[in-house]
Amino acid sequence: MTSNNLTGAVIEVAKKLSCDMDRLTFFTPSHVYNPLQYAWAGQQQYLEKYAGKTGRVVLVGMNPGPWGMAQTGVPFGEIGYVRDWLGIEAVIGQPSIEPHAKYPVQGFACRRSEGSGKRFWGWAKDRFDTPDRFFAHFFVWNYCPLLFIGDNRNLIPDKLSADESKPVMDTCS
Repeated sequence: MTSNNLTGAVIEVAKKLSCDMDRLTFFTPSHVYNPLQYAWAGQQQYLEKYAGKTGRVVLVGMNPGPWGMAQTGVPFGEIGYVRDWLGIEAVIGQPSIEPHAKYPVQGFACRRSEGSGKRFWGWAKDRFDTPDRFFAHFFVWNYCPLLFIGDNRNLIPDKLSADESKPVMDTCS
């Protein structure tokens, strides 16, 4: 498979996953954001730049953080690293629901830091120097593309009820 074909295939998988996740219903979280919908411009840039190589290790995050992928569309999406090191910046829309007051989506204007993204991309930059060198060996993806907010905090998928988490896991797998 050529790089362009692989990139196109990964983009189609991301679009299908996004649509499939939108069909699920939740009652544990008060808010569910799907960055593959409203932050697609950032995700698409990420996939077009970095998804088209084979023979790499895939590093998998659990799901988006409120100050990372939820703002940029990029896994572990610490804004400074996404914009300045990965070379991605896009206009980011809004979730299909009213955002949680504590977790607004401000896109690349967000001033909050994504701690895990800062550590992850900081390590990648320190170790590999350039994104091309890093992505020659690795690709980064989130297992679940949804951000769950409940009880005024970020929830990981295993904090959902069994009736909610099984369809999430089945869809993501």
